[in-house]
Amino acid sequence: MAVLWKNASLDLPFLEPGASDREPTLRILTFTSLFPNSVDPTFGVFIYQRTVHLARRSENSAEVVAPIPFFPKWLPAKRWSAAGRLPAAESIGPLTVHHPRYFLVPKVSMPLHGLSMYWGSLPLVRRLHALRGFDCIDAHFVYPDGFAAVLLGKKLGIPAIVSARGTDINSYSSYALIRPMVRWTVRNAEGCIAVSEALKEKMTEVCGTDIPIHAIPNGVDTERFWRTETGEAREALGLSKTSRLLVAVGSLTEGKRHELLIRAIQEIAPKCPGLQLYIFGEGPCRGGLEKLVRELGLVEQVHLPGKIPNEMLRLWFGAADISCLTSAREGWPNAVTESLACGTPVLATRVGGVPEILHSPELGILVEENVNR
Repeated sequence: MAVLWKNASLDLPFLEPGASDREPTLRILTFTSLFPNSVDPTFGVFIYQRTVHLARRSENSAEVVAPIPFFPKWLPAKRWSAAGRLPAAESIGPLTVHHPRYFLVPKVSMPLHGLSMYWGSLPLVRRLHALRGFDCIDAHFVYPDGFAAVLLGKKLGIPAIVSARGTDINSYSSYALIRPMVRWTVRNAEGCIAVSEALKEKMTEVCGTDIPIHAIPNGVDTERFWRTETGEAREALGLSKTSRLLVAVGSLTEGKRHELLIRAIQEIAPKCPGLQLYIFGEGPCRGGLEKLVRELGLVEQVHLPGKIPNEMLRLWFGAADISCLTSAREGWPNAVTESLACGTPVLATRVGGVPEILHSPELGILVEENVNR
Protein backbone atom coordinates (compact mmCIF):
# COMPACT_ATOMS: atom_id res chain seq x y z
CA MET A 1 0.00 0.00 0.00
CA ALA A 2 1.55 3.26 -1.14
CA VAL A 3 1.28 5.26 2.06
CA LEU A 4 3.74 6.81 4.50
CA TRP A 5 3.95 5.25 7.95
CA LYS A 6 5.31 7.21 10.90
CA ASN A 7 4.49 7.93 14.51
CA ALA A 8 2.21 10.90 15.06
CA SER A 9 1.68 13.12 18.08
CA LEU A 10 -1.74 13.72 19.59
CA ASP A 11 -1.69 17.33 18.40
CA LEU A 12 -0.86 16.59 14.76
CA PRO A 13 -3.53 18.22 12.56
CA PHE A 14 -4.94 16.69 9.41
CA LEU A 15 -3.56 18.41 6.32
CA GLU A 16 -3.52 17.00 2.83
CA PRO A 17 -0.44 17.78 0.77
CA GLY A 18 -0.92 21.30 -0.55
CA ALA A 19 -4.00 21.95 1.56
CA SER A 20 -4.61 25.41 2.90
CA ASP A 21 -5.02 26.43 6.55
CA ARG A 22 -8.65 27.53 6.10
CA GLU A 23 -11.33 26.13 8.38
CA PRO A 24 -12.66 22.72 7.27
CA THR A 25 -16.28 22.43 6.19
CA LEU A 26 -16.90 19.41 8.43
CA ARG A 27 -14.71 17.92 11.17
CA ILE A 28 -15.11 14.15 11.08
CA LEU A 29 -13.97 11.56 13.58
CA THR A 30 -13.79 8.14 11.90
CA PHE A 31 -14.13 5.42 14.54
CA THR A 32 -13.41 1.83 13.54
CA SER A 33 -11.12 -1.06 14.39
CA LEU A 34 -11.16 -2.02 10.68
CA PHE A 35 -8.39 0.24 9.42
CA PRO A 36 -4.94 -0.20 7.84
CA ASN A 37 -1.96 0.14 10.15
CA SER A 38 1.80 -0.27 10.07
CA VAL A 39 1.54 -3.95 11.06
CA ASP A 40 -1.19 -4.83 8.54
CA PRO A 41 -1.37 -2.19 5.76
CA THR A 42 -4.12 -4.03 3.83
CA PHE A 43 -6.55 -4.37 6.77
CA GLY A 44 -9.79 -2.45 6.09
CA VAL A 45 -8.21 -0.54 3.20
CA PHE A 46 -11.69 0.19 1.79
CA ILE A 47 -12.50 2.26 4.90
CA TYR A 48 -9.20 4.11 4.53
CA GLN A 49 -10.10 4.99 0.95
CA ARG A 50 -13.59 6.16 1.90
CA THR A 51 -12.23 8.30 4.74
CA VAL A 52 -9.61 9.95 2.55
CA HIS A 53 -12.13 10.78 -0.18
CA LEU A 54 -14.65 12.02 2.37
CA ALA A 55 -12.00 14.31 3.84
CA ARG A 56 -11.14 15.71 0.42
CA ARG A 57 -14.76 16.46 -0.39
CA SER A 58 -15.57 20.13 0.26
CA GLU A 59 -12.31 20.46 2.26
CA ASN A 60 -13.55 18.44 5.20
CA SER A 61 -11.09 17.27 7.84
CA ALA A 62 -10.87 13.75 9.20
CA GLU A 63 -9.06 12.05 12.04
CA VAL A 64 -9.20 8.34 12.84
CA VAL A 65 -9.53 6.46 16.10
CA ALA A 66 -8.84 2.76 15.50
CA PRO A 67 -8.96 0.95 18.88
CA ILE A 68 -6.84 -2.15 19.36
CA PRO A 69 -7.13 -4.77 22.08
CA PHE A 70 -4.91 -5.14 25.10
CA PHE A 71 -5.22 -8.55 26.71
CA PRO A 72 -3.15 -10.93 28.87
CA LYS A 73 0.09 -11.91 27.13
CA TRP A 74 -0.29 -15.56 28.10
CA LEU A 75 -3.28 -15.97 25.78
CA PRO A 76 -2.28 -17.59 22.43
CA ALA A 77 -3.72 -15.10 19.94
CA LYS A 78 -1.27 -14.19 17.18
CA ARG A 79 -3.62 -11.66 15.55
CA TRP A 80 -4.02 -9.55 18.69
CA SER A 81 -0.41 -9.81 19.86
CA ALA A 82 0.73 -8.41 16.51
CA ALA A 83 -1.59 -5.42 16.93
CA GLY A 84 0.02 -4.80 20.31
CA ARG A 85 3.16 -3.58 18.52
CA LEU A 86 1.35 -0.54 17.14
CA PRO A 87 2.20 2.93 18.45
CA ALA A 88 -0.33 5.14 20.23
CA ALA A 89 -0.66 7.17 17.02
CA GLU A 90 0.68 7.02 13.49
CA SER A 91 0.26 8.72 10.12
CA ILE A 92 -1.34 6.69 7.34
CA GLY A 93 -1.14 8.65 4.13
CA PRO A 94 -2.68 12.05 4.95
CA LEU A 95 -4.56 10.73 7.99
CA THR A 96 -3.66 10.75 11.66
CA VAL A 97 -4.68 7.43 13.22
CA HIS A 98 -4.87 6.89 17.00
CA HIS A 99 -4.80 3.47 18.66
CA PRO A 100 -6.32 3.49 22.15
CA ARG A 101 -6.14 0.17 23.98
CA TYR A 102 -9.05 -1.74 25.47
CA PHE A 103 -9.28 -5.04 27.32
CA LEU A 104 -10.30 -8.10 25.32
CA VAL A 105 -10.31 -11.83 25.89
CA PRO A 106 -11.01 -13.28 22.40
CA LYS A 107 -14.42 -15.01 22.13
CA VAL A 108 -14.98 -15.07 25.91
CA SER A 109 -15.56 -11.31 26.29
CA MET A 110 -17.51 -10.75 23.06
CA PRO A 111 -20.72 -9.58 24.82
CA LEU A 112 -18.63 -6.95 26.67
CA HIS A 113 -16.54 -6.05 23.64
CA GLY A 114 -18.44 -2.85 22.83
CA LEU A 115 -18.41 -1.52 26.39
CA SER A 116 -14.70 -2.29 26.76
CA MET A 117 -13.96 -0.47 23.49
CA TYR A 118 -15.99 2.51 24.71
CA TRP A 119 -14.22 2.83 28.07
CA GLY A 120 -10.81 2.29 26.49
CA SER A 121 -11.41 4.99 23.86
CA LEU A 122 -13.27 7.59 25.93
CA PRO A 123 -10.27 9.46 27.46
CA LEU A 124 -8.58 9.85 24.06
CA VAL A 125 -11.74 10.80 22.17
CA ARG A 126 -12.61 13.35 24.86
CA ARG A 127 -9.17 15.01 24.50
CA LEU A 128 -9.34 14.96 20.71
CA HIS A 129 -12.81 16.49 20.74
CA ALA A 130 -11.58 19.29 23.00
CA LEU A 131 -8.80 19.99 20.49
CA ARG A 132 -10.70 19.49 17.23
CA GLY A 133 -14.36 20.11 17.99
CA PHE A 134 -15.70 17.22 15.90
CA ASP A 135 -19.02 17.71 14.11
CA CYS A 136 -19.80 14.00 13.80
CA ILE A 137 -18.55 10.46 14.32
CA ASP A 138 -18.34 8.22 11.24
CA ALA A 139 -18.40 4.66 12.63
CA HIS A 140 -17.95 1.42 10.71
CA PHE A 141 -19.19 -2.04 11.74
CA VAL A 142 -22.29 -1.96 13.93
CA TYR A 143 -20.90 -4.08 16.76
CA PRO A 144 -18.70 -3.55 18.66
CA ASP A 145 -17.35 -0.44 16.92
CA GLY A 146 -20.68 1.26 16.19
CA PHE A 147 -22.00 0.45 19.66
CA ALA A 148 -18.96 2.12 21.26
CA ALA A 149 -19.19 5.08 18.85
CA VAL A 150 -22.84 5.77 19.66
CA LEU A 151 -22.00 5.67 23.39
CA LEU A 152 -19.14 8.11 22.77
CA GLY A 153 -21.42 10.38 20.77
CA LYS A 154 -24.02 10.45 23.54
CA LYS A 155 -21.37 11.13 26.17
CA LEU A 156 -19.77 14.01 24.25
CA GLY A 157 -22.82 15.35 22.44
CA ILE A 158 -21.64 14.40 18.94
CA PRO A 159 -23.99 12.79 16.39
CA ALA A 160 -22.81 9.31 15.33
CA ILE A 161 -23.48 7.78 11.90
CA VAL A 162 -23.00 4.01 11.74
CA SER A 163 -22.25 1.96 8.62
CA ALA A 164 -23.14 -1.74 8.56
CA ARG A 165 -20.72 -3.86 6.59
CA GLY A 166 -22.16 -7.38 6.52
CA THR A 167 -20.97 -9.75 9.23
CA ASP A 168 -22.08 -7.31 11.94
CA ILE A 169 -25.70 -7.77 10.81
CA ASN A 170 -25.73 -11.11 8.99
CA SER A 171 -23.86 -13.00 11.71
CA TYR A 172 -23.51 -11.09 14.99
CA SER A 173 -27.21 -10.27 15.22
CA SER A 174 -27.95 -13.99 15.54
CA TYR A 175 -26.23 -14.17 18.96
CA ALA A 176 -28.71 -13.79 21.82
CA LEU A 177 -26.44 -11.59 23.95
CA ILE A 178 -25.27 -9.38 21.08
CA ARG A 179 -28.49 -8.91 19.11
CA PRO A 180 -29.95 -6.39 21.66
CA MET A 181 -26.77 -4.26 21.38
CA VAL A 182 -26.96 -4.36 17.58
CA ARG A 183 -30.57 -3.18 17.79
CA TRP A 184 -29.73 -0.47 20.31
CA THR A 185 -26.87 0.83 18.15
CA VAL A 186 -28.97 1.08 14.99
CA ARG A 187 -31.92 2.63 16.81
CA ASN A 188 -29.78 5.21 18.66
CA ALA A 189 -27.43 6.26 15.87
CA GLU A 190 -28.08 9.63 14.25
CA GLY A 191 -28.00 7.90 10.88
CA CYS A 192 -27.47 4.40 9.50
CA ILE A 193 -25.88 3.21 6.28
CA ALA A 194 -26.05 -0.25 4.71
CA VAL A 195 -23.69 -1.16 1.88
CA SER A 196 -26.42 -2.94 -0.08
CA GLU A 197 -30.19 -3.12 -0.35
CA ALA A 198 -30.03 -6.72 0.87
CA LEU A 199 -28.20 -5.64 4.01
CA LYS A 200 -30.68 -2.81 4.50
CA GLU A 201 -33.53 -5.34 4.44
CA LYS A 202 -31.71 -7.49 7.00
CA MET A 203 -31.14 -4.47 9.26
CA THR A 204 -34.84 -3.64 9.04
CA GLU A 205 -35.71 -7.21 9.94
CA VAL A 206 -33.43 -7.14 12.98
CA CYS A 207 -33.94 -3.57 14.19
CA GLY A 208 -37.42 -2.52 13.06
CA THR A 209 -39.11 -0.85 10.10
CA ASP A 210 -39.33 2.61 11.68
CA ILE A 211 -35.61 3.37 11.26
CA PRO A 212 -34.38 5.33 8.23
CA ILE A 213 -31.52 3.36 6.72
CA HIS A 214 -29.68 4.52 3.61
CA ALA A 215 -28.21 1.98 1.18
CA ILE A 216 -24.88 3.35 -0.08
CA PRO A 217 -22.71 0.75 -1.86
CA ASN A 218 -18.94 0.72 -1.55
CA GLY A 219 -17.15 2.53 -4.35
CA VAL A 220 -14.16 1.44 -6.42
CA ASP A 221 -10.87 3.32 -6.49
CA THR A 222 -10.37 3.68 -10.26
CA GLU A 223 -6.87 5.06 -9.68
CA ARG A 224 -5.98 1.64 -8.29
CA PHE A 225 -8.20 -0.72 -10.31
CA TRP A 226 -8.44 -0.49 -14.09
CA ARG A 227 -8.41 -2.80 -17.06
CA THR A 228 -5.10 -4.38 -18.01
CA GLU A 229 -4.59 -6.59 -21.07
CA THR A 230 -4.45 -10.22 -19.93
CA GLY A 231 -1.13 -11.03 -21.58
CA GLU A 232 0.50 -7.91 -20.16
CA ALA A 233 -0.70 -8.72 -16.63
CA ARG A 234 0.50 -12.33 -16.85
CA GLU A 235 3.89 -11.26 -18.15
CA ALA A 236 4.25 -8.81 -15.24
CA LEU A 237 3.43 -11.62 -12.79
CA GLY A 238 5.56 -14.23 -14.51
CA LEU A 239 2.58 -16.46 -15.31
CA SER A 240 1.91 -18.72 -18.26
CA LYS A 241 -0.07 -17.05 -21.03
CA THR A 242 -1.80 -20.31 -21.94
CA SER A 243 -3.06 -21.52 -18.55
CA ARG A 244 -6.64 -21.09 -17.40
CA LEU A 245 -6.41 -18.87 -14.38
CA LEU A 246 -8.94 -18.33 -11.57
CA VAL A 247 -8.46 -16.00 -8.61
CA ALA A 248 -10.35 -15.63 -5.35
CA VAL A 249 -9.77 -12.78 -2.91
CA GLY A 250 -11.01 -12.97 0.66
CA SER A 251 -10.03 -13.82 4.22
CA LEU A 252 -9.51 -17.50 4.95
CA THR A 253 -12.55 -17.76 7.19
CA GLU A 254 -15.46 -20.16 7.34
CA GLY A 255 -17.94 -17.70 5.84
CA LYS A 256 -15.91 -17.29 2.63
CA ARG A 257 -16.42 -20.99 1.82
CA HIS A 258 -13.13 -21.41 -0.05
CA GLU A 259 -13.39 -25.18 0.49
CA LEU A 260 -16.42 -25.16 -1.83
CA LEU A 261 -14.31 -23.62 -4.59
CA ILE A 262 -11.44 -26.06 -4.01
CA ARG A 263 -13.78 -29.04 -4.29
CA ALA A 264 -15.23 -27.57 -7.49
CA ILE A 265 -11.70 -27.35 -8.90
CA GLN A 266 -11.30 -31.08 -8.22
CA GLU A 267 -14.39 -31.72 -10.35
CA ILE A 268 -13.38 -29.61 -13.33
CA ALA A 269 -9.56 -29.92 -13.33
CA PRO A 270 -9.55 -33.19 -15.38
CA LYS A 271 -11.53 -31.41 -18.11
CA CYS A 272 -9.43 -28.20 -18.04
CA PRO A 273 -5.70 -28.82 -18.58
CA GLY A 274 -3.56 -26.02 -17.20
CA LEU A 275 -6.20 -24.86 -14.70
CA GLN A 276 -4.76 -22.79 -11.85
CA LEU A 277 -6.51 -21.29 -8.80
CA TYR A 278 -4.94 -18.62 -6.58
CA ILE A 279 -6.70 -17.77 -3.31
CA PHE A 280 -5.41 -14.54 -1.76
CA GLY A 281 -5.98 -13.93 1.93
CA GLU A 282 -5.16 -15.01 5.45
CA GLY A 283 -7.22 -16.36 8.31
CA PRO A 284 -7.91 -19.18 10.75
CA CYS A 285 -8.97 -21.66 8.04
CA ARG A 286 -5.57 -21.72 6.31
CA GLY A 287 -4.48 -25.01 7.89
CA GLY A 288 -7.72 -26.76 6.99
CA LEU A 289 -7.64 -25.49 3.41
CA GLU A 290 -4.02 -26.56 2.91
CA LYS A 291 -4.90 -30.01 4.24
CA LEU A 292 -7.88 -30.24 1.87
CA VAL A 293 -5.70 -29.28 -1.10
CA ARG A 294 -3.25 -32.05 -0.23
CA GLU A 295 -6.00 -34.64 0.34
CA LEU A 296 -7.59 -33.87 -3.04
CA GLY A 297 -4.25 -34.02 -4.84
CA LEU A 298 -4.47 -30.40 -6.00
CA VAL A 299 -1.12 -29.01 -4.84
CA GLU A 300 -0.16 -28.25 -8.46
CA GLN A 301 -3.48 -26.51 -9.22
CA VAL A 302 -4.48 -24.62 -6.03
CA HIS A 303 -2.22 -21.99 -4.44
CA LEU A 304 -2.63 -20.00 -1.22
CA PRO A 305 0.01 -17.23 -1.36
CA GLY A 306 -1.46 -15.31 1.59
CA LYS A 307 -2.15 -11.59 1.56
CA ILE A 308 -0.71 -9.39 -1.12
CA PRO A 309 -0.52 -5.57 -1.31
CA ASN A 310 -3.85 -4.09 -2.36
CA GLU A 311 -2.30 -2.35 -5.36
CA MET A 312 -1.10 -5.73 -6.69
CA LEU A 313 -4.65 -7.08 -6.99
CA ARG A 314 -5.14 -5.16 -10.25
CA LEU A 315 -2.57 -7.33 -12.00
CA TRP A 316 -4.03 -10.57 -10.64
CA PHE A 317 -7.56 -9.61 -11.63
CA GLY A 318 -6.24 -8.56 -15.03
CA ALA A 319 -4.39 -11.86 -15.47
CA ALA A 320 -7.38 -14.01 -14.49
CA ASP A 321 -9.96 -15.49 -16.81
CA ILE A 322 -12.52 -15.42 -13.99
CA SER A 323 -12.54 -14.25 -10.38
CA CYS A 324 -14.55 -16.31 -7.90
CA LEU A 325 -16.47 -15.59 -4.71
CA THR A 326 -18.12 -18.54 -2.96
CA SER A 327 -19.21 -16.85 0.27
CA ALA A 328 -22.10 -18.02 2.43
CA ARG A 329 -22.93 -14.39 3.27
CA GLU A 330 -21.82 -10.94 2.12
CA GLY A 331 -22.64 -7.27 2.42
CA TRP A 332 -21.16 -5.62 -0.66
CA PRO A 333 -17.97 -7.55 -1.57
CA ASN A 334 -15.26 -5.22 -2.80
CA ALA A 335 -13.49 -8.09 -4.56
CA VAL A 336 -16.40 -8.34 -7.00
CA THR A 337 -16.52 -4.67 -7.99
CA GLU A 338 -12.73 -4.42 -8.11
CA SER A 339 -12.59 -7.42 -10.44
CA LEU A 340 -15.20 -5.86 -12.71
CA ALA A 341 -13.29 -2.57 -12.73
CA CYS A 342 -10.33 -4.56 -14.06
CA GLY A 343 -12.50 -6.06 -16.81
CA THR A 344 -12.62 -9.58 -15.32
CA PRO A 345 -15.99 -11.37 -15.09
CA VAL A 346 -17.06 -12.87 -11.77
CA LEU A 347 -18.53 -16.19 -10.72
CA ALA A 348 -20.20 -15.72 -7.33
CA THR A 349 -22.77 -17.22 -5.01
CA ARG A 350 -26.18 -15.58 -4.88
CA VAL A 351 -25.79 -13.96 -1.44
CA GLY A 352 -26.14 -10.49 0.11
CA GLY A 353 -25.55 -7.61 -2.29
CA VAL A 354 -23.89 -9.77 -4.97
CA PRO A 355 -27.03 -9.97 -7.20
CA GLU A 356 -27.19 -6.15 -7.06
CA ILE A 357 -23.70 -6.03 -8.57
CA LEU A 358 -23.95 -8.90 -11.05
CA HIS A 359 -27.23 -7.68 -12.50
CA SER A 360 -26.27 -8.63 -16.05
CA PRO A 361 -24.80 -11.84 -17.56
CA GLU A 362 -22.17 -9.62 -19.16
CA LEU A 363 -20.73 -9.00 -15.70
CA GLY A 364 -20.68 -12.55 -14.40
CA ILE A 365 -22.60 -15.60 -13.26
CA LEU A 366 -24.58 -16.18 -10.07
CA VAL A 367 -24.43 -19.74 -8.74
CA GLU A 368 -25.80 -21.72 -5.83
CA GLU A 369 -23.68 -23.03 -2.95
CA ASN A 370 -23.11 -26.36 -4.63
CA VAL A 371 -19.92 -27.91 -5.99
CA ASN A 372 -21.69 -28.97 -9.18
CA ARG A 373 -23.41 -25.65 -9.82
